[in-house]
Amino acid sequence: MSQNLSVRAVAEGLGFLEGPVALEDNRLLFTDIGAGTLNVLDLSSGQVTVFANVRGAANGVAIGPDGAFYVCNNGGMTCEKSKSGYNVPLPGTRGIDPISPCIQRVSANGAVEVLYTHCGDIPLIAPNDLVFDKHGGFYFTDTGHPTGRNVDLGGLYYAKADGSSIIELIHESPPHLPLSQPNGCGLSPDGSRLYVAETAGARIWYWNIRAPGELQQEPEQFIRNGGVLLHGNSTYQMYDSLAIDSDGNICVAAIIKGGIDVVDPEGNLLYFVSLPLYDPFPTNICFGGADLQKAYITASGTGIIYEVSWPTAGLKLNY
Repeated sequence: MSQNLSVRAVAEGLGFLEGPVALEDNRLLFTDIGAGTLNVLDLSSGQVTVFANVRGAANGVAIGPDGAFYVCNNGGMTCEKSKSGYNVPLPGTRGIDPISPCIQRVSANGAVEVLYTHCGDIPLIAPNDLVFDKHGGFYFTDTGHPTGRNVDLGGLYYAKADGSSIIELIHESPPHLPLSQPNGCGLSPDGSRLYVAETAGARIWYWNIRAPGELQQEPEQFIRNGGVLLHGNSTYQMYDSLAIDSDGNICVAAIIKGGIDVVDPEGNLLYFVSLPLYDPFPTNICFGGADLQKAYITASGTGIIYEVSWPTAGLKLNY
């Protein structure tokens, strides 16, 4: 079921976008993957300015307990125009200013610090999205990376904001079969459940959280990542990043389908929000405004940011 909502473009003519974060004073932070920058959009004037040059390719961004911005940087990715005129990312490329894939901290003055490039002796491959819990730590996904005929499928991690600790939750460690291109992640309103979207299969998984950085492993022997499959699709599409609303629904960017799928905590697809102009690459969504009933969607194929009057308030984040 499609949902007809009030939608307006608040910025146009941009690059391949990700990581929207609603700020105070009617501003929106977002990333430009191809340019390797964090940008700020003034929603009153429509003016876009570069806030920080993080190099590489910044994906998801979240505000941490210290008020700084924490960035998943995949290290670099080239974005170009397709024959049909859409901005498209080129997997396997390294972009214009590559760096080692990492988690970065960007302070209020735009200074950039690298927190993590490895988990133990294992290098990060393509950090993608992150979410902070109420304890000040954050879960993040690593989408992995194609190399010729081989693909590292990526994993799921938990880390502390001060750079002192990072642990691997799902990858080569038991139960030893990883996720397939893990992408968007989010927490349920009570913080007891972690959701992760897989890109290629357009699936949403969840794990019950025992303690910070400790996931309950479900006993089903044929689901070797220890999670619970919440939602899958019968049509060809992909899932990117996501946000949670105050009712606990998962609002996930649906690539190819061209909008936002809204899935309830039981796994039912409640409705689909389409965009005014078809875009094969909606990448992310966040909530903002005084009542958190404005959704901001990065439509990256067309380089547009949309503001949508959402039917349900967004979930207030921990920071």
